[in-house]
Amino acid sequence: MPTKYKILKKVLIWRYKYISERQFVYVLSVLVGFLAGLGTFILKDLTFIIEELLEGKFIKDYHYSLYFIFPIIGLFLVYSIKKFVIKKEIGHGISTTLHSISKRNGIIERYKMFASLITAPLTVGFGGSAGLQGPAVSTGAALGSNVAQLFHMNAKTRMLLVGCATAGAMSSMFQAPIAAIIFAVEIFSLDLAFASLVPLLLASVSAVITSYFFVGTDVLFGFKLVDVFQVEDIPFYIVLAFFTGIASVYFSKMYFAITRFFARFKSPFKKLIIGGIAIGVMLYLIPPLYGEGYGLINNLLNGDTAKALNDIPYNIDLNNVYMVALMLLIIAIFKAIAMTTTFAAGGVGGIFIPTIFMGSALGNAIAKIINQLGFSVSESNFTLIGMTGLMAGVLHAPLTAIFLIAEITGGYELFVPLMLVAAISFAFTKYFISNSIYTVELAKRGELITHNKDKNVLMMMRIDKLIETNFKPITPEMTFGEMLKKSVAKSKRNIFPVLDEEKRFLGIVLLDDIRPMMFDQTQYEVATVANFMKSAPEIIFHDDTVEKVMQKFKESNAWNLPVVKNEKYIGFISKSKLLTAYRNKLIEVTS
Repeated sequence: MPTKYKILKKVLIWRYKYISERQFVYVLSVLVGFLAGLGTFILKDLTFIIEELLEGKFIKDYHYSLYFIFPIIGLFLVYSIKKFVIKKEIGHGISTTLHSISKRNGIIERYKMFASLITAPLTVGFGGSAGLQGPAVSTGAALGSNVAQLFHMNAKTRMLLVGCATAGAMSSMFQAPIAAIIFAVEIFSLDLAFASLVPLLLASVSAVITSYFFVGTDVLFGFKLVDVFQVEDIPFYIVLAFFTGIASVYFSKMYFAITRFFARFKSPFKKLIIGGIAIGVMLYLIPPLYGEGYGLINNLLNGDTAKALNDIPYNIDLNNVYMVALMLLIIAIFKAIAMTTTFAAGGVGGIFIPTIFMGSALGNAIAKIINQLGFSVSESNFTLIGMTGLMAGVLHAPLTAIFLIAEITGGYELFVPLMLVAAISFAFTKYFISNSIYTVELAKRGELITHNKDKNVLMMMRIDKLIETNFKPITPEMTFGEMLKKSVAKSKRNIFPVLDEEKRFLGIVLLDDIRPMMFDQTQYEVATVANFMKSAPEIIFHDDTVEKVMQKFKESNAWNLPVVKNEKYIGFISKSKLLTAYRNKLIEVTS
């Protein structure tokens, strides 16, 4: 046995002897928080280094032409790494993490610990219009999962540590430990009980301390609240809420439309070329779309519109408020297009920061228009609350939106408008878009984890683990005597699947239906299986979820239902085994 495995075995033995399960989970949550914080720091630092290299003297001499070229270079590097180094699909961070919790018991492949760490900085650093929060979550979640696997933790603990890593990544990215915990609970539907709350707290604090250690107290948004909330501004905040709701619907619809468009191209290289050129053109015409866009956000928060629009290659009269507001609205509109095109072209990034970017531009533009009409509202406050409205709508995470903006900007005095705008924007968007960008595909497949315990348990169960195959198949041409001799006499079951020569399922014969004739030998050569066969509801493997299977049992009153895969019979699922498996999974998930 290799030395490292001997050491690990000794550590595990020592742990089982001297440390309780709960205490060890606390230790692991601190470790996972530290690793998530470290991963997030490396992610941000690599991106910053690439941006610094590209924005040196060289780019100043060829400024706008390189805005066109750099994203294509970045996407090509990411494509090459995916194809020749990783050789696997990376996926979008939060969506793949949600899938690992709902369908894989929190198991995440090892390569995801470094895949986003390499590819996301190349995507964003070279100008891809995406964020780093999704890749940070993906990296942290993979680290949390693999730490849990290393120490042989059970499925529930493994999923909790994935949630802890998610909170750690968020906490480290924004230095907002409270919002990070809310994010993990709201997006990943974790239980906010004592057993999970303490590990989440430890992971979040561990990650933010790690961030302080490496970068000090420098925050992404260098802004402190100056203008207090005015009650008379409430009607204007309601107007802002509806506009952020409309923008959230637009953001989501645009994401789905562009994703569908690129799905028509089977070749990743073709996607890269088309997407890369499209991104290059957008960045050439609208340079503020380059990268994450923190510069524009901070400049708008600090009231420096001239600096925010400094890179625009047009002669804009900054004294013309309507012209400036129009430019900000154009930037907001095209951010969703540029971000989605970046992903569709093969880039790796997140939607969190682009959402904030779009909200800041929209909120600031609306405030400028309101002020131009003769009223007086705080542009910085509207910029902040516009960010909240977009997050609440696009991400379907109103609580995260409220606490994140309040925590990272010290804007606690704005809780009333933050709550008002987040609630209206979320409700408006939810009416038109039932699931967020993170969850829409999982919801379509019935794989989305929610706060509904019953549905979660059913979703986590695997149909292939429930299938029984000890049934004796028969054919419709078989005589009654042959069936009794070859199948009934040799079977311990009271149901017999009827199949054709190609193993296609045709129906069933129940022992109860033939019992009255079993001793009537005059029927042995006269009757055939076709005389007794009846139809039965089928379970379609890979299409029917366990929840649908439960419904089919309820509607048919059957105790056994056949399972069909590609029209071929593969076995039966019994109601008793299904209920036993459900009870065991419920105990595992809720204990």
